Amino acid sequence: EVQLQASGGGLVQAGGSLRLSCTASGFTFDDYVIAWFRQVPGKGREGVSCISFPDGRTQNEDSVEGRFTISRDNARSTVYLQMNSLKPEDTAVYYCYAKYRFGTTLYWGQGTLVTVSS
Repeated sequence: EVQLQASGGGLVQAGGSLRLSCTASGFTFDDYVIAWFRQVPGKGREGVSCISFPDGRTQNEDSVEGRFTISRDNARSTVYLQMNSLKPEDTAVYYCYAKYRFGTTLYWGQGTLVTVSS
């Protein structure tokens, strides 16, 4: 079965760091652009960061540029989101997302909650 298993969320004080992980199974990880989205109640999901393969290009939402770093380890079929200098406004449920590079297939993982206290 297709799975995107996210982990690493938790409670952290402002200025702290967390590393989210998303491990994929059941599909060809190398052929997918992987991204992190986040969502707060009452709002739609917001793209945070994404990374492609094999070029390894990354894109970050403006509010996280310089603070968050996305990376991928294809050997482990895992993508990471290193989140530094966290702010209360980063509080959200973070979702892993995979988009097939050569078509419309996409998958969503489960959310992992990140809470940043003041």
